[in-house]
Amino acid sequence: MTHVMVKGSNIPLDASGVRAVLRWSLRPGAPDVDASVLLVGSGGRVRSDADFVFYNEPRHPSGLARHLPKKRVPEGLTDTVEVDLAALDATVDRVVVAASCDGGPFSQVHDLALMVYDSAGPQHAAPVITFDVVPDTGQETALICGEFYRKNAGWKFRALGLGYADGLVGLATEFGIAVDDGDPEPAPAPQQTQVQPRPEPSLAPTAAMPAPVRAEPQPAPAPAATTAYGYPLPAPSPAHVPAQPAYGYPQPVAATAAVPPPPTVAPPVHQQPQQGYPSYGYPQPVAATGQRRGDSGFPDSGPPDNGFTLPPQGPQFQPAR
Repeated sequence: MTHVMVKGSNIPLDASGVRAVLRWSLRPGAPDVDASVLLVGSGGRVRSDADFVFYNEPRHPSGLARHLPKKRVPEGLTDTVEVDLAALDATVDRVVVAASCDGGPFSQVHDLALMVYDSAGPQHAAPVITFDVVPDTGQETALICGEFYRKNAGWKFRALGLGYADGLVGLATEFGIAVDDGDPEPAPAPQQTQVQPRPEPSLAPTAAMPAPVRAEPQPAPAPAATTAYGYPLPAPSPAHVPAQPAYGYPQPVAATAAVPPPPTVAPPVHQQPQQGYPSYGYPQPVAATGQRRGDSGFPDSGPPDNGFTLPPQGPQFQPAR
Protein backbone atom coordinates (compact mmCIF):
# COMPACT_ATOMS: atom_id res chain seq x y z
CA MET A 1 0.00 0.00 0.00
CA THR A 2 1.35 3.44 -0.98
CA HIS A 3 1.11 6.36 1.42
CA VAL A 4 0.83 9.81 -0.19
CA MET A 5 2.57 12.28 2.08
CA VAL A 6 2.10 16.02 2.48
CA LYS A 7 4.59 18.52 3.77
CA GLY A 8 5.19 18.09 7.52
CA SER A 9 3.48 14.73 7.83
CA ASN A 10 5.19 11.57 9.14
CA ILE A 11 4.62 7.82 9.03
CA PRO A 12 6.23 4.79 10.68
CA LEU A 13 8.24 2.40 8.50
CA ASP A 14 8.23 -1.37 8.62
CA ALA A 15 11.36 -1.93 6.51
CA SER A 16 14.96 -2.82 7.29
CA GLY A 17 16.24 -0.94 4.29
CA VAL A 18 14.93 1.79 2.01
CA ARG A 19 15.53 2.98 -1.53
CA ALA A 20 14.70 6.68 -1.98
CA VAL A 21 14.12 7.73 -5.58
CA LEU A 22 13.90 11.33 -6.84
CA ARG A 23 11.97 11.73 -10.11
CA TRP A 24 11.35 14.81 -12.30
CA SER A 25 10.15 15.60 -15.81
CA LEU A 26 12.47 16.37 -18.69
CA ARG A 27 11.96 19.91 -20.01
CA PRO A 28 14.13 21.95 -22.41
CA GLY A 29 16.49 24.19 -20.44
CA ALA A 30 15.56 22.67 -17.07
CA PRO A 31 18.43 22.19 -14.58
CA ASP A 32 19.69 18.74 -13.62
CA VAL A 33 18.84 17.27 -10.21
CA ASP A 34 21.08 15.18 -7.96
CA ALA A 35 20.09 13.10 -4.93
CA SER A 36 22.23 12.79 -1.78
CA VAL A 37 21.96 11.34 1.72
CA LEU A 38 23.45 12.42 5.07
CA LEU A 39 23.92 10.22 8.15
CA VAL A 40 23.35 12.66 11.01
CA GLY A 41 24.39 11.98 14.60
CA SER A 42 23.43 13.59 17.87
CA GLY A 43 23.37 17.40 17.84
CA GLY A 44 22.12 17.53 14.25
CA ARG A 45 25.60 17.17 12.69
CA VAL A 46 27.40 14.43 10.81
CA ARG A 47 30.01 12.38 12.61
CA SER A 48 32.55 12.97 9.80
CA ASP A 49 32.62 14.13 6.20
CA ALA A 50 32.30 10.49 5.12
CA ASP A 51 28.67 10.59 6.32
CA PHE A 52 27.80 12.69 3.23
CA VAL A 53 27.05 10.34 0.30
CA PHE A 54 26.46 11.92 -3.12
CA TYR A 55 27.68 11.73 -6.72
CA ASN A 56 31.31 12.55 -5.82
CA GLU A 57 31.32 10.15 -2.83
CA PRO A 58 28.87 7.47 -3.97
CA ARG A 59 29.53 4.96 -1.16
CA HIS A 60 29.80 5.25 2.62
CA PRO A 61 32.88 3.54 4.15
CA SER A 62 30.58 1.14 5.96
CA GLY A 63 28.76 0.26 2.72
CA LEU A 64 25.40 0.93 4.38
CA ALA A 65 24.60 4.02 2.27
CA ARG A 66 25.02 4.20 -1.51
CA HIS A 67 24.35 6.56 -4.42
CA LEU A 68 23.13 4.81 -7.58
CA PRO A 69 23.41 6.00 -11.20
CA LYS A 70 20.63 8.01 -12.82
CA LYS A 71 18.06 6.32 -15.02
CA ARG A 72 15.64 7.40 -17.70
CA VAL A 73 12.03 6.37 -17.12
CA PRO A 74 8.81 7.15 -19.04
CA GLU A 75 8.03 9.96 -16.58
CA GLY A 76 11.47 11.58 -16.92
CA LEU A 77 14.72 11.00 -15.00
CA THR A 78 15.48 9.41 -11.64
CA ASP A 79 18.34 9.60 -9.16
CA THR A 80 18.48 7.09 -6.29
CA VAL A 81 20.10 6.53 -2.86
CA GLU A 82 19.87 3.38 -0.72
CA VAL A 83 20.33 3.03 3.05
CA ASP A 84 20.31 -0.11 5.25
CA LEU A 85 18.50 1.41 8.22
CA ALA A 86 18.52 -1.66 10.46
CA ALA A 87 22.31 -2.07 10.17
CA LEU A 88 23.28 1.52 10.95
CA ASP A 89 25.33 2.32 14.02
CA ALA A 90 23.38 3.52 17.03
CA THR A 91 25.18 6.88 16.83
CA VAL A 92 23.22 7.72 13.67
CA ASP A 93 20.02 9.44 14.72
CA ARG A 94 18.68 10.60 11.35
CA VAL A 95 19.08 9.87 7.65
CA VAL A 96 18.41 12.99 5.56
CA VAL A 97 17.44 12.64 1.88
CA ALA A 98 18.33 15.81 -0.06
CA ALA A 99 18.18 17.11 -3.61
CA SER A 100 20.25 19.77 -5.37
CA CYS A 101 19.98 21.23 -8.85
CA ASP A 102 22.69 22.56 -11.12
CA GLY A 103 22.00 25.27 -13.67
CA GLY A 104 19.06 27.03 -12.07
CA PRO A 105 16.66 27.08 -9.10
CA PHE A 106 13.99 24.49 -8.33
CA SER A 107 11.32 26.74 -9.83
CA GLN A 108 12.58 25.48 -13.21
CA VAL A 109 12.31 21.81 -12.18
CA HIS A 110 8.94 20.27 -13.01
CA ASP A 111 7.08 17.40 -11.28
CA LEU A 112 9.71 16.75 -8.64
CA ALA A 113 8.65 13.81 -6.44
CA LEU A 114 10.22 11.52 -3.83
CA MET A 115 9.29 7.82 -3.78
CA VAL A 116 10.40 5.47 -1.01
CA TYR A 117 10.65 1.72 -1.68
CA ASP A 118 11.38 -1.22 0.58
CA SER A 119 14.80 -2.34 -0.61
CA ALA A 120 14.08 -5.92 0.53
CA GLY A 121 10.78 -6.12 -1.37
CA PRO A 122 10.15 -7.19 -4.97
CA GLN A 123 11.93 -5.17 -7.66
CA HIS A 124 8.75 -3.98 -9.35
CA ALA A 125 6.74 -3.44 -6.19
CA ALA A 126 4.86 -0.19 -5.68
CA PRO A 127 6.49 2.49 -3.58
CA VAL A 128 5.74 2.58 0.12
CA ILE A 129 5.67 6.40 0.25
CA THR A 130 5.24 9.13 -2.37
CA PHE A 131 5.75 12.83 -1.73
CA ASP A 132 5.44 15.68 -4.24
CA VAL A 133 8.26 18.05 -3.32
CA VAL A 134 7.22 21.68 -3.73
CA PRO A 135 9.77 24.38 -2.77
CA ASP A 136 8.59 27.31 -0.65
CA THR A 137 9.90 30.14 -2.88
CA GLY A 138 11.22 28.40 -5.98
CA GLN A 139 14.60 30.12 -5.66
CA GLU A 140 16.10 27.25 -3.68
CA THR A 141 18.96 25.28 -5.25
CA ALA A 142 19.05 22.60 -2.51
CA LEU A 143 16.16 20.90 -0.69
CA ILE A 144 15.74 18.54 2.24
CA CYS A 145 13.04 16.34 0.75
CA GLY A 146 12.52 14.18 3.81
CA GLU A 147 14.23 12.34 6.65
CA PHE A 148 14.19 8.96 8.35
CA TYR A 149 14.57 9.26 12.13
CA ARG A 150 14.64 6.83 15.01
CA LYS A 151 11.52 6.40 17.08
CA ASN A 152 11.71 3.92 19.96
CA ALA A 153 13.01 0.73 18.40
CA GLY A 154 12.00 1.56 14.85
CA TRP A 155 12.22 4.23 12.13
CA LYS A 156 9.78 6.82 10.88
CA PHE A 157 9.70 9.06 7.81
CA ARG A 158 8.87 12.81 7.77
CA ALA A 159 8.11 14.80 4.60
CA LEU A 160 9.85 18.21 4.72
CA GLY A 161 10.71 20.10 1.54
CA LEU A 162 12.97 22.67 3.28
CA GLY A 163 15.18 24.70 0.93
CA TYR A 164 18.59 26.44 0.77
CA ALA A 165 19.40 29.25 -1.62
CA ASP A 166 23.17 28.53 -1.60
CA GLY A 167 22.93 25.06 -3.04
CA LEU A 168 24.58 21.85 -1.98
CA VAL A 169 27.41 23.74 -0.28
CA GLY A 170 24.98 25.51 2.04
CA LEU A 171 23.18 22.26 2.78
CA ALA A 172 26.38 20.39 3.63
CA THR A 173 27.69 23.26 5.75
CA GLU A 174 24.43 23.26 7.71
CA PHE A 175 25.19 19.70 8.85
CA GLY A 176 28.85 20.39 9.74
CA ILE A 177 30.59 19.21 6.55
CA ALA A 178 33.71 21.04 5.37
CA VAL A 179 33.08 21.56 1.65
CA ASP A 180 35.84 22.54 -0.80
CA ASP A 181 34.11 24.65 -3.42
CA GLY A 182 37.18 24.57 -5.69
CA ASP A 183 37.97 28.29 -5.47
CA PRO A 184 41.61 28.78 -4.41
CA GLU A 185 42.43 31.38 -1.81
CA PRO A 186 43.48 34.62 -3.43
CA ALA A 187 47.21 35.18 -3.36
CA PRO A 188 48.41 38.19 -1.36
CA ALA A 189 48.92 41.23 -3.50
CA PRO A 190 52.60 41.97 -4.11
CA GLN A 191 54.01 45.01 -2.37
CA GLN A 192 54.41 47.86 -4.78
CA THR A 193 57.56 49.88 -4.57
CA GLN A 194 56.94 53.59 -4.80
CA VAL A 195 59.31 55.05 -7.37
CA GLN A 196 60.10 58.68 -6.70
CA PRO A 197 60.39 60.82 -9.85
CA ARG A 198 63.88 62.05 -10.57
CA PRO A 199 64.11 65.90 -10.22
CA GLU A 200 64.67 67.80 -13.40
CA PRO A 201 67.96 69.79 -13.54
CA SER A 202 67.55 73.52 -13.03
CA LEU A 203 68.61 75.75 -15.92
CA ALA A 204 68.82 78.97 -13.94
CA PRO A 205 72.42 80.18 -13.33
CA THR A 206 73.65 79.98 -9.77
CA ALA A 207 76.80 80.98 -7.98
CA ALA A 208 78.22 77.48 -8.37
CA MET A 209 77.18 77.21 -11.98
CA PRO A 210 77.83 80.20 -14.28
CA ALA A 211 75.31 81.20 -16.86
CA PRO A 212 75.88 79.49 -20.21
CA VAL A 213 77.44 81.59 -22.95
CA ARG A 214 75.69 81.39 -26.30
CA ALA A 215 78.23 80.40 -28.95
CA GLU A 216 78.08 82.16 -32.28
CA PRO A 217 77.68 79.82 -35.25
CA GLN A 218 80.94 79.28 -37.11
CA PRO A 219 81.02 78.99 -40.91
CA ALA A 220 81.76 75.59 -42.23
CA PRO A 221 85.36 75.14 -43.46
CA ALA A 222 85.78 75.31 -47.21
CA PRO A 223 86.51 72.01 -48.82
CA ALA A 224 90.04 71.39 -50.02
CA ALA A 225 90.73 72.01 -53.71
CA THR A 226 90.93 68.84 -55.67
CA THR A 227 91.64 67.93 -59.26
CA ALA A 228 89.13 66.46 -61.68
CA TYR A 229 90.23 62.97 -60.64
CA GLY A 230 89.68 63.48 -56.90
CA TYR A 231 93.30 64.05 -55.84
CA PRO A 232 94.19 67.14 -53.77
CA LEU A 233 96.09 69.91 -55.48
CA PRO A 234 99.40 71.11 -54.05
CA ALA A 235 99.52 74.57 -52.56
CA PRO A 236 100.39 77.09 -55.33
CA SER A 237 103.67 78.98 -55.13
CA PRO A 238 103.64 82.83 -55.16
CA ALA A 239 104.80 82.95 -58.81
CA HIS A 240 102.47 80.18 -59.93
CA VAL A 241 100.50 80.78 -63.12
CA PRO A 242 97.52 78.49 -63.56
CA ALA A 243 97.96 76.16 -66.45
CA GLN A 244 95.75 76.75 -69.47
CA PRO A 245 93.65 73.81 -70.60
CA ALA A 246 94.79 72.02 -73.72
CA TYR A 247 92.39 71.47 -76.54
CA GLY A 248 90.34 68.35 -76.18
CA TYR A 249 91.23 67.76 -72.51
CA PRO A 250 88.89 68.39 -69.54
CA GLN A 251 89.44 71.60 -67.67
CA PRO A 252 90.31 71.40 -63.99
CA VAL A 253 87.30 71.66 -61.68
CA ALA A 254 86.93 74.82 -59.64
CA ALA A 255 87.77 74.55 -55.97
CA THR A 256 84.18 75.18 -54.88
CA ALA A 257 82.64 72.69 -57.29
CA ALA A 258 81.65 69.26 -56.15
CA VAL A 259 84.00 66.42 -57.03
CA PRO A 260 82.49 64.55 -59.99
CA PRO A 261 82.63 60.81 -60.12
CA PRO A 262 85.47 59.25 -62.10
CA PRO A 263 84.69 59.07 -65.83
CA THR A 264 83.41 55.85 -67.23
CA VAL A 265 86.01 54.25 -69.46
CA ALA A 266 84.44 52.82 -72.59
CA PRO A 267 85.82 49.52 -73.84
CA PRO A 268 88.47 49.89 -76.62
CA VAL A 269 87.21 49.66 -80.18
CA HIS A 270 89.51 47.89 -82.63
CA GLN A 271 89.39 49.61 -86.03
CA GLN A 272 91.10 48.87 -89.29
CA PRO A 273 93.87 51.30 -90.28
CA GLN A 274 92.60 54.09 -92.55
CA GLN A 275 94.41 56.08 -95.17
CA GLY A 276 95.75 59.46 -94.23
CA TYR A 277 93.82 62.49 -95.42
CA PRO A 278 95.01 66.05 -95.90
CA SER A 279 93.72 68.82 -93.70
CA TYR A 280 91.14 69.87 -96.35
CA GLY A 281 89.46 66.49 -96.53
CA TYR A 282 90.52 65.48 -100.08
CA PRO A 283 92.40 62.24 -100.66
CA GLN A 284 96.01 62.52 -101.64
CA PRO A 285 96.96 61.15 -105.08
CA VAL A 286 98.85 57.96 -104.95
CA ALA A 287 102.05 58.08 -106.91
CA ALA A 288 102.48 55.39 -109.49
CA THR A 289 105.01 52.93 -108.37
CA GLY A 290 108.16 52.93 -110.44
CA GLN A 291 107.22 55.76 -112.95
CA ARG A 292 109.64 58.43 -113.90
CA ARG A 293 108.83 62.07 -113.72
CA GLY A 294 109.95 64.82 -116.08
CA ASP A 295 111.23 68.22 -115.29
CA SER A 296 107.68 69.52 -114.87
CA GLY A 297 106.86 66.86 -112.33
CA PHE A 298 104.41 64.90 -114.51
CA PRO A 299 105.20 61.36 -115.50
CA ASP A 300 106.72 61.05 -118.92
CA SER A 301 106.18 58.28 -121.45
CA GLY A 302 109.53 56.68 -120.95
CA PRO A 303 109.85 53.12 -119.85
CA PRO A 304 109.15 52.56 -116.18
CA ASP A 305 111.94 52.08 -113.78
CA ASN A 306 110.86 48.63 -112.91
CA GLY A 307 111.74 47.31 -116.39
CA PHE A 308 108.24 47.53 -117.81
CA THR A 309 108.19 48.33 -121.55
CA LEU A 310 105.30 49.30 -123.73
CA PRO A 311 104.45 47.17 -126.72
CA PRO A 312 105.39 48.44 -130.16
CA GLN A 313 103.17 51.33 -131.23
CA GLY A 314 102.43 53.07 -134.51
CA PRO A 315 104.19 56.17 -135.69
CA GLN A 316 101.38 58.34 -134.53
CA PHE A 317 102.24 57.34 -130.98
CA GLN A 318 105.95 57.83 -131.25
CA PRO A 319 107.32 60.89 -129.49
CA ALA A 320 108.86 63.56 -131.69
CA ARG A 321 112.67 63.60 -131.78
